[in-house]
Amino acid sequence: MTTTPGESPAVARRRVRLALRKARQASALSQSDVAHRLGWSMSKMQRIEAGDVAVSSTDLRALLDLFGGFTDEEVRRLVEDARISRRQRWWTAPEYRQHLTAGLVQLLQFEVEATAVRVYQPVIVPGVLQTPEFADFVLSWWKKNLNEDENNRRIRYDIRMLRRYQVIEREYAPDYYLVLDESALVRNIGGPKIMAEQLEALAQAMQRPNVHVRVVPLDKGGLLGLLGPFVLVDLDEDDRQDAVLYRESCNSDEVIHIPKDVSTHRDYFDTLWEESLPEDASLRLIEAQAAMLRSALDRIII
Repeated sequence: MTTTPGESPAVARRRVRLALRKARQASALSQSDVAHRLGWSMSKMQRIEAGDVAVSSTDLRALLDLFGGFTDEEVRRLVEDARISRRQRWWTAPEYRQHLTAGLVQLLQFEVEATAVRVYQPVIVPGVLQTPEFADFVLSWWKKNLNEDENNRRIRYDIRMLRRYQVIEREYAPDYYLVLDESALVRNIGGPKIMAEQLEALAQAMQRPNVHVRVVPLDKGGLLGLLGPFVLVDLDEDDRQDAVLYRESCNSDEVIHIPKDVSTHRDYFDTLWEESLPEDASLRLIEAQAAMLRSALDRIII
């Protein structure tokens, strides 16, 4: 069993899948037995052995300890294979891919295999949490100001909805941590109705167990806000170095793998998280802003 640098994630995933299945069969344990002993669902075990999902380092080590019989070198190689397999490409149709930046395509690929996603957004509710109406308004603005054609706009809209499913809604979705600047709540984008619906949808999303949102007050985090938005994608819950950084501006974006840059932005995020309102207080603030917009709409109707 060897690992070849630069080989496809699919090959690495297949090697892990076959090794685990062979070891389970040798141990005389059924999939149900393994799931019961590790406290997993039966479907999780089935998906790992079928290669439908990439196994995390933590889950892999739990399986290897349960089955036994692996040398230290074999464990090391399987862990490396598992790491490679998490680089699986996020599938996009050719007509979609040609309209996406290289940085965004990479981010989509990493998000599929993420164990956690951390986002700082000082300006606007991020794409994966946007309502269809809010997203449509934002993309209409880009169309108007950047001469973007209707087809490209529609593709970008579709991608946002697909990303929401991958990052927020799918089974085994990663933990999603968002620090949102308070100014993003009071910035009236799309009018009071669209903005009220967006804030209500954000509050609803915060009820999901994997979604964690904190609001940094206007009097905090001002200097760090000059950094602009960024996304940190963790690929291994046990290895903080196994992560990537995504940054974008008005006309460019990039995925950064340099450990020092990733670590620096993680420190920035941790600082912002600590300076932000707790999640329950953030939820009340978001709901209050939504209620204020709804009240303003009621006055217009009267």
